[in-house]
Amino acid sequence: MMRRYRAGDREACLAIFDGNVPDFFAASERVEFAAHLESAESFLVLENGGVLLACGGVSGLPSGWAVLDWGMVARAAQRQGLGRQLMLARLALARGMPGLRGIRLETSQKTCGFYEGFGFRVQAVVRDGFGPGLDHVDMALTF
Repeated sequence: MMRRYRAGDREACLAIFDGNVPDFFAASERVEFAAHLESAESFLVLENGGVLLACGGVSGLPSGWAVLDWGMVARAAQRQGLGRQLMLARLALARGMPGLRGIRLETSQKTCGFYEGFGFRVQAVVRDGFGPGLDHVDMALTF
């Protein structure tokens, strides 16, 4: 079941993050993610039987762009289509924002192909930008 994030989801979301370090996130990013959860407006969680399996959000910017925020799937639940479900829900939220020009995101080289499957294109790459072995990749989807 996909639903909006609630404050009581914080520890489960942090556990999902921790399970994806160091392959998809640098440990140093945890503080930023935890702070984001405190102010997240359009943040979703995907749960099954009361267990959170994925989370991620979308934020609108005054520039007319939306930004995908912190999308992740629990390590044990990866490669089961949950990331796709979460992505489709996030895209639907973004497309509901008035005057939207497109969507931007920051990711690593390890997930570029996933986003390219939804029409996103690489805009810039900074080698080791998130940490050793994790390139910082800027991507965009324009409407």
